[in-house]
Amino acid sequence: MTDTMTDNSEMEWPYPVSYGKENVVSADVLVLGGGIAGSHAAINAAKRGAKVVVVDKASVYRSGSGGAGVDHWHNAFTNPCSRVTPEEAAEVRDRMGTRLPEAYGSGHIRYIEARESWDALLDMEQWGMKIRDVDDEFVGADFRDEETRLMFAYDYEGRHMLRVQGSNVKPCLYDELNRLGVALCEHVMVTGLLTEGGKPGARVIGATGVNVRTGEFYIFKARAIVLTTGQPLRLWIFSTELQGLACEHDDPNNSGDGHAMAWQAGAEFALMERSMAISGGFRWPPYGVGNAHNTWYGCTVVDANGKEVPWVDRDGKILKTVAERFRPAPGQKLILNDPNFAPDYEIRTPTLIPDLPERIMKGEYHLPLYADLPGMPEHERRAIFGLMVGNEGKTRIPVYDAYTKAGFDPDKDMLQANVMPPEFAGKFGPWWFNYGPPQWRSVAFVYGGGLVVDWDLRTNLEGLYTAGNQAMGYLSHSFAATSGRYAGRRAAAYAQGAAELAIDQKQVAKEKARVYAPVNRKGGVGWKELQAGVS
Repeated sequence: MTDTMTDNSEMEWPYPVSYGKENVVSADVLVLGGGIAGSHAAINAAKRGAKVVVVDKASVYRSGSGGAGVDHWHNAFTNPCSRVTPEEAAEVRDRMGTRLPEAYGSGHIRYIEARESWDALLDMEQWGMKIRDVDDEFVGADFRDEETRLMFAYDYEGRHMLRVQGSNVKPCLYDELNRLGVALCEHVMVTGLLTEGGKPGARVIGATGVNVRTGEFYIFKARAIVLTTGQPLRLWIFSTELQGLACEHDDPNNSGDGHAMAWQAGAEFALMERSMAISGGFRWPPYGVGNAHNTWYGCTVVDANGKEVPWVDRDGKILKTVAERFRPAPGQKLILNDPNFAPDYEIRTPTLIPDLPERIMKGEYHLPLYADLPGMPEHERRAIFGLMVGNEGKTRIPVYDAYTKAGFDPDKDMLQANVMPPEFAGKFGPWWFNYGPPQWRSVAFVYGGGLVVDWDLRTNLEGLYTAGNQAMGYLSHSFAATSGRYAGRRAAAYAQGAAELAIDQKQVAKEKARVYAPVNRKGGVGWKELQAGVS
């Protein structure tokens, strides 16, 4: 085949460019962001008879931080096997917020999640995602309930967190959106919110956007808006080589556009100063090294000489079996696999010995460490490298598929843990829980800042609702699903009695001028002015 392009030629843009062309779209409920929260919001609004439009700058089929998959589903306190009630869980989290500033969050949203997480998971099962061991691969496992075939993670006694096979989570949501006739405006980036009279603090009545392929301008009119575009990330990350780009913590698409437009419209925020360290420490790709937390929680870890690192419960008791790592200590009601709760005695999760850094520096254990999958019981080994690594969005393709095709065999091979100097070890968990030097941080993924909402998940602005990690106090995939599910219903109820107001054309014109300013610039590229003849 002959290459017709020369070194100096430019590849032709594959889409027709129509800068300035206006498209007007009307809806009862306008959902901005088609990730996990946005999809659930749109589906639930459509089920209540609302005309729904979803806007996403990517393809809804796989967009969003949770779009690539999910392996564990948090806080399903109403599932038939749970031994913890939503009320008990809410009480615990409320106490944590009082005692620990880092655990502060939106208590009412937490309670909504506790009440609806299982219902949202049943929705996903109805739409085609496997939430049970339907193929009987784990019969007899400690974490499996033989009657319901449900599989549990982290707390085998409380049974409130489920292992799921969610690599197809977004395709399932996408099919349901289409079945319900939800209109999808894909590859359109929302640039601003439109308010009544064009005034900040007034009712939100629409939005503007630009097609990232054609450059066309969009004007959206709606009776209610659900904002689910995600929080700003990567603010303190200085190396893409060390962190990778396959994780919600460092998703380059989470540029904070939703936060910016909500702020400009007059929305209230809280906890925006909060940040946290990056999960997993110095590693690439995310969770592609052996460790003992999150997807890899409970894994046996050995040092360079094969010496096993002990696990301990909240009281420091050495745990002799793998099964004990997933059970509360005597007198403990429940455990939560949450690094922010690690210091709290009441719900502290079993961990590797917390003084591991000191023992390494004294020579008791020798680096590097390894995740000893072959040394674990078969069910537990396959639950980690297979069920969980095989379905988690951050690991399904870059880790499970790539490693397996390269010859990695969890029945025979150990995987080296992330390498990090012991002096950066955490105080309340495995030595990789502090993740690295203080400057290697992101916006907080757990209980981070965001929009302040009421019990309807409505912001201080009439007509504007929010869900997922756009809201203050977000946490997990199940949080995105349940808050989106709830916000969609409330937005649809509001839209039924709300009038569609006229858009302020001056506000539209001002936003359109701002959006096209780079296109209309006669020379230079913003702050980096290019002189004629300089490449």
